[in-house]
Amino acid sequence: MIRVNLGSLPRRLWISLSMVLSVALVVAVLAGFLAMARGFETALAGAGSPDIAVVLGGGTNQETGSEVPAEAIRSLAAMSGDTGIARNPGIARNPGITRNPGIPRDPGIARDGAGELALSREIVVPVDVRQGDGAEQTLSLRGMDVAGPALRERARLSQGRLFSPGAREIVVGARIADTFPGFAVGDTIRFGALDWRIVGHFTSGGGAFESEIWADLQAVQSAFDRHGQVQSLRVRLEGDPPGALAALRERLSSLPGTPLAAVPEADLYAGQAERTESLIRLFGWPIALLMAVGAAAGALNTMMSSVSDRAREIATLRLLGFARLPAFTATWVEAVLLSALGAAAGAIASRLAFDGWQASTMGANNTKMAFQLVVTPDVIWTAGLLGLAVGVIGGALPALATARLPMRVALRARG
Repeated sequence: MIRVNLGSLPRRLWISLSMVLSVALVVAVLAGFLAMARGFETALAGAGSPDIAVVLGGGTNQETGSEVPAEAIRSLAAMSGDTGIARNPGIARNPGITRNPGIPRDPGIARDGAGELALSREIVVPVDVRQGDGAEQTLSLRGMDVAGPALRERARLSQGRLFSPGAREIVVGARIADTFPGFAVGDTIRFGALDWRIVGHFTSGGGAFESEIWADLQAVQSAFDRHGQVQSLRVRLEGDPPGALAALRERLSSLPGTPLAAVPEADLYAGQAERTESLIRLFGWPIALLMAVGAAAGALNTMMSSVSDRAREIATLRLLGFARLPAFTATWVEAVLLSALGAAAGAIASRLAFDGWQASTMGANNTKMAFQLVVTPDVIWTAGLLGLAVGVIGGALPALATARLPMRVALRARG
């Protein structure tokens, strides 16, 4: 009886096609929201490294609102040493950080090739940039020590060079350079009251850093009247990251004044990703479920119309010896197969339309962060299951109606 039902589909092409398209729309919408959440998560996950820690002050878990006192930085530099510590040749000495040789050396923070801490003092300043359509967007201008770029594992210069110490020069993330006009190497752009020269572009494997602009710390502090202000410290952990992180936290707890916390860089960005990803899902799932309810109602109507139109045919098959169970199964399988076709169509459409699509949202510092939508197999699987559920639920009642169809009434119906 299943073969008979499927063979009659061409006679009900348009009504069947409406069910397929409604399921495809449900799958595509949910896949779009899930791809957005997964893309944001991927962008932030690519920014975190297990052997990098971020030191924050003031009891906050993000750079906005954090402040690390200069005295704490000097004390930290004095307490840490290079006993059994990996080195990073070629990283310039960090200005303003000195070590007192009379204080015992404790592992925890690695040192660079100059013997200084592999550490970057950093500050993030929001700057307004005009897009090609005239709309303004707020971007992150990150001031950092010259060691800062080397503490980003996946960061690579794609054009030009790094900024010079003390100069009003910037290197621009690839996503910003691709999105905004006026960021070519050699161009000059105005932030605040001063002009800055673009000397390079960088990539970071599609991570969140590509939505940032980097400059020298002292130049940013001077240009934006943030003299002496440091929001965070980025440090390379020495040796075993968990052990080094524990040692660093112990040293930080012994410092007087503002409480300081060391957070693994990967955990810092994972926390930011979780909040935004949850928000996206919070909007995406209810919308998709509401559409699924509508699609299930449409499937119910489609299949009930099919049963009504084929009442005489179904009754004839029953008289030929088909029992109630095959009649129920045939109608239910038809609904599930139509939903499967819709789910497949929605999955293909979402992959073609959304995968790699550029999007942006507000990052942790209230600045724009660009990312790509990523349609992964688990996104397709989740959205596809919802599409199949539409057929399973929407086809159950019509299948039951088919099984209980009175043959005497059906035979009198017009077929």
